[in-house]
Amino acid sequence: MTPLSQATPNPAATPAASPASSPVATSPEAATPAVIASPGASPVATLPSTGPAGAAAGTPTAAGGPVTPPGSFAAEPTGFYTDTTVCIGCKACEVACKEWNGIASTNGGLNTLSGDSYDNTRRLDGEHWRHVKFIEQFGEDRTGGRWLMMSDVCKHCVHAGCLEVCPTGAIIRTEFDTVVIQSDVCNGCRDCIGACPFGVIDINPVNNTAMKCTLCYDRMQNGLTPACAQACPTASIQFGPIAELRERAEKRVQQLKDGGNDRVRLYGADDSIVGGLNSFYLLVDEPEVYGLPANPQLPSKHAGPNAAVATVGAAAMGVLGLVGFRKRRMDGFAADARAGAAAPRDEEVVDE
Repeated sequence: MTPLSQATPNPAATPAASPASSPVATSPEAATPAVIASPGASPVATLPSTGPAGAAAGTPTAAGGPVTPPGSFAAEPTGFYTDTTVCIGCKACEVACKEWNGIASTNGGLNTLSGDSYDNTRRLDGEHWRHVKFIEQFGEDRTGGRWLMMSDVCKHCVHAGCLEVCPTGAIIRTEFDTVVIQSDVCNGCRDCIGACPFGVIDINPVNNTAMKCTLCYDRMQNGLTPACAQACPTASIQFGPIAELRERAEKRVQQLKDGGNDRVRLYGADDSIVGGLNSFYLLVDEPEVYGLPANPQLPSKHAGPNAAVATVGAAAMGVLGLVGFRKRRMDGFAADARAGAAAPRDEEVVDE
């Protein structure tokens, strides 16, 4: 079988590309034009690399999407950086996620409108692993406002609450530092649902197991970009090694601050949020505006204090039990003594 990169194009079946028909997603900072191969060569273009280490800059990229050698991604922390300032709310990421992972449409495609702006997905759950949020910030006269949009997803926390509480080992950490639920091991106990501080996980009604974003673990194992990042037309969702994404995000923050936006910030890029997020965000308002907790907590955060309280409580109950037992025993002794003291007086009365 001839490799795709060496295939000879069929001039009759390969129409000439045009700017209107062949959009190329670029970073918000700059757009580098593609270098098209010479006539007679295979239909490939050389694009700047935005993927993980292993897909070097200038890697041949086939028309229609990047093609990298299977298994080329290095085993290092890898994830998403989402620049909310360039999200257009198209929901291409939601559709790509459902298509690639074979997730059924809500209610067979007959989902009702939520009435909450254009947000009919509503939330992340077992059927929705991507959720594009629409936040309208307008006054009563509908002037002078703005739209905030964000494609939300599992954060793949460095310290994952779901991983802490899973009793069956169904939740694992991969070689890319991502968190994946193995549905064939999950028993549907729902412990992970309450342990997640971001409300990401829920039960999928089809198989009755907990499900969430896997960061396309199957694609990553074969050197492919996750479906959502691949489909994003504005590069709002960027995929790669976390170290590289952080550098890129910091440059973007500085660019926006230089442009006068003093409220821009990164959420989850450092270890202040549950040890760091392998899916972090660039925001232009408070985290709570986007439905993100300002200070998420893990179950283990309170394990020590809770254990201390439980120990003190158990000791107190034990002491109270001993006191109660001793009191009941002493009361029994006193009753026996009173009964013994009264018996001779009764006999004396009978003798007289």
